[in-house]
Amino acid sequence: MKIVTAAEMRAIDRATSERYGVPSLTLMENAGAAVAEHVLAHYGAAQKIVVFCGKGNNGGDGFVAARLLHEEGKTVQVILLADPAGLRGDAAAMFSKLPVDPIIAHSNEELHSDRVQLLLAGDLYLDAILGTGFKPPVDGLYSDAIAILNTSHVPVVAVDIPSGADADAMGPQKGIIARADSIITFTAARPAHVFSSLSEGPTYVAEIGSPSGGIISSLQLNVITPRDLAPLIEPRPVESNKGNYGHMLVVGGSVGKAGSVAMAGMAALRAGAGLATVATPKSVLPTVAGFHPELMTEPLAETRAGTIAAGAGGRLDALVKGKSVLAIGPGISRLPETSELVRTLVSKSEVPIVLDADGLNAFDGHTDELSGKGRVLVITPHPGEMARLVGCTIAEVQKDRMGVARQFAREHELTVVLKGHRTLVVQPHGEAWINTTGNPGMSTGGTGDILTGMVAAMLGQHPDNPVLAVCAAVHLHGLAGDVMLESVGEHSMVATDLLRGLPEAFWRAQKTGRQTNLLPLGAQHRTGRNASRERTADSSSLASFKRRNEKG
Repeated sequence: MKIVTAAEMRAIDRATSERYGVPSLTLMENAGAAVAEHVLAHYGAAQKIVVFCGKGNNGGDGFVAARLLHEEGKTVQVILLADPAGLRGDAAAMFSKLPVDPIIAHSNEELHSDRVQLLLAGDLYLDAILGTGFKPPVDGLYSDAIAILNTSHVPVVAVDIPSGADADAMGPQKGIIARADSIITFTAARPAHVFSSLSEGPTYVAEIGSPSGGIISSLQLNVITPRDLAPLIEPRPVESNKGNYGHMLVVGGSVGKAGSVAMAGMAALRAGAGLATVATPKSVLPTVAGFHPELMTEPLAETRAGTIAAGAGGRLDALVKGKSVLAIGPGISRLPETSELVRTLVSKSEVPIVLDADGLNAFDGHTDELSGKGRVLVITPHPGEMARLVGCTIAEVQKDRMGVARQFAREHELTVVLKGHRTLVVQPHGEAWINTTGNPGMSTGGTGDILTGMVAAMLGQHPDNPVLAVCAAVHLHGLAGDVMLESVGEHSMVATDLLRGLPEAFWRAQKTGRQTNLLPLGAQHRTGRNASRERTADSSSLASFKRRNEKG
């Protein structure tokens, strides 16, 4: 899904009406309907809903949601933070359709009056004060209304974006911003929805009528969603065999680090690979083979230190033949002899390569030898490995993750998967995909080895679509972590938990990818204080609402 700026979003809305013939009132109606649907689906037990509305189109979306929720039998209180005479265009039209009498607050004094304060009691707040077209800072009446949202214990659903936020920010927000337990935005994500951690709960993107061809952006940024991955994880043909799904060769391991290469091999199988072979030092092989009976293993000549020796080159050349993807690095060590073998293997191999861990460190000081020209080469560094490759500090990488990844991908003609919060998948021409799944519990040794195996597996199964294959692996990897968060928590998670979470992650991604209207940007796990705030939906009410508001 493309990420667009606030200005681009306005242009998309305008083009949808002028070029594609969808009236702007219809767009607003559909936006408000999406908000109402979200409320019924996730806060169905909320009986009284207070809707805070500004004077712009964000307020207009709030008016529509208020009307539709009232029609569903909810008690709705609208608080308009403006003079009705100041409403214009579509917002004014939707205000005129309100079935309830709004409370008008022209000033801070009126907002804090006893009359208004008595009406603030509710089960849910809708924040429709300021939308993505707003540029901070916020002050005056709107600032006071945001303060009411932030000091209450009532769950808040943000319409489009939490009020006060800068939609174009690609990092932490500044100034006064409304809190949000969930967010419903429309058509496409803005940068802040992806990069600014605006909510502890989920963010959904609703389709409201803009055709995909009309969604244009110059950012070269996308957010990975299950719908993007749907073609890659759909049910397999009945006539299938292991030869249809790739044979991965994982090269790595050393004495004391057998687990890493074993996890990578098993992750390849869990991610759908037909076959996985682990090539590892001969003294390490029994340990690797003992982890999982499904793995095939090949012994390699080793150094005195128990790492892969230079003399293993000939055997590796033979093993690479007939393989779909080559993954190099987990547990392979930084012994100079082994590092030289890695560089030689990468330079000679023509099959797609996934390079990680000490496989990447082998190119520290030798990045001129690292090139993906004319082939598929994917590197999966964490910030420390990225810093070593580019010759800077970790802090410098983290300060400009996108810029560093784009420059390295362009200069070396390869795909960079820069791991971390909001893992990036960056192509040589600059197009970038941002992942929103995953959690801090995955900050534990071995999760990167799991990702290496998954990336190799997805590339082997989908050689004609390497970009989405890598994105699928990254998204499912984080989603598996989110699945396991629900049962083991952040502090107790270990890397092999992700192997157990992958089947559920595939199922959730398949299910979500089939949704036609509300598409979540990230995981839907509910933890901490938000867990009690999202109420169970009334399924019959929601179903009837969907039927009445179904768009042809």
